[in-house]
Amino acid sequence: MAGVELRQLRYFVAVAEELNFARAAERLLIAGPSLSQQIKALERSLGVRLFDRDRRSVSLTAAGANLLPPARALLDQADALQRRARAFPGAQPVRLGYVTWLPPALRAGGSAVARVHVDTWVAPSHAQAARVAEGGLDLAVCWVRTGDLERLGLRARLLGADRLEAVAPGRDTGDVAARDALVLVDDDTTSWSSWNVYAEELAAATGARVVRISDGGITGPAFFDHVRRHGRPIINSPKGQSIPLPPDLVRRPVVAPRVLWTWSLVQREGEVRTSVLDVADALGGGVGDAGIHGPDSWLPEDDPHRRT
Repeated sequence: MAGVELRQLRYFVAVAEELNFARAAERLLIAGPSLSQQIKALERSLGVRLFDRDRRSVSLTAAGANLLPPARALLDQADALQRRARAFPGAQPVRLGYVTWLPPALRAGGSAVARVHVDTWVAPSHAQAARVAEGGLDLAVCWVRTGDLERLGLRARLLGADRLEAVAPGRDTGDVAARDALVLVDDDTTSWSSWNVYAEELAAATGARVVRISDGGITGPAFFDHVRRHGRPIINSPKGQSIPLPPDLVRRPVVAPRVLWTWSLVQREGEVRTSVLDVADALGGGVGDAGIHGPDSWLPEDDPHRRT
């Protein structure tokens, strides 16, 4: 068992339950090639082949079927150990990850959240949520869907919301209707999974036109080049909301509807550590509805903070 990681066992169990690498990768919120590589690494460490696979099907080998129950048992024991360790107040600092936005209380260094260790790995929303579920983080600030919370065993509280604007060429800074704007979707689904889901639903709901790209130009200089090339307003992602614009481009408020992106603080459903719960209360207290429930506001259907 030398070299075997708990993460690899979780991947093995997911593939064994799905019997489909693509579905297992989606469930685990990782890229398909990464999942395949980790399974191969696990097979090398164990010295056995776990799956028979071809282009059409995946099945457990005899060794894989024999090792599945003890793998599940090991994961259950590891989860129980983590829960017991987290039950001790002050056993370790509360680990918090984020994407591009942090609560003002953390940026100000408030004493109420002095026990927080802010993780330096700034990963996409879906990756941060998965890290909380797996125990790599205690809390994360990210964009999350109700389906993600249910699948990963997480809870979310609203921390804030960004009103998304469009970036356009020229000098006109007036309102632009969402149906008259463009929205970019990138082929890199590992980096831009959350934004792509959001953008596709936004386009379907408002009439904004989807433009598919493959250069990572959701933000940064490549994004500005897309704005110039198309000559039309393009709805900016949350990562680009505060980036200074070149002098030939302007920001324009998006209306009909007001397009909103929510930031959630996610934690494990069964969290018992008082330090984690106290930090979550300190960060999430007094937020209210962050202005997301106005009559002309738009949120995705699966947003956990959307009123039904």
